[in-house]
Amino acid sequence: MLFLCTGNSARSQMAEAILRRHAGDRFNVHSAGLIPQPIHPLALQVMEEAGYDLSRHTSKGVKEYLGMKNFAFVISVCPRAAQDCPRIFPNASNILSWPFDDPADPSILEAVALDKFRLVRDETQARITSWLEELADTQRLPLMPQKDDLTISR
Repeated sequence: MLFLCTGNSARSQMAEAILRRHAGDRFNVHSAGLIPQPIHPLALQVMEEAGYDLSRHTSKGVKEYLGMKNFAFVISVCPRAAQDCPRIFPNASNILSWPFDDPADPSILEAVALDKFRLVRDETQARITSWLEELADTQRLPLMPQKDDLTISR
């Protein structure tokens, strides 16, 4: 499983951490960026608020994985990665696109940036939870914990 984004600084890092927590026993989870950037401090903050420790995460480039691993799923979490993904991983079994807004967009006012990061974190949580439930239904995978167990506190 690879989450792919432009910078691997926020959206893909959040998705990696969320999926590892809730299905790390079923997936070998990675994330990467087309043009890796340092992990955004607000991504670290909002994930810590929800009980995730990204302090040992590092931003990785997609080149680290090219030709090294075969992925059952490559999920792009931004439009640019979605556009380039089919050419980058032509042998991936399932290429999915879950485009989330870029919370690190420099045009976002600083006063609302933290809320934007929280929103993307929550949307990522909801999308992953829904996807895992769909997989459990269609592939008879073990069921996910109840949604109450997956709530994010602030």
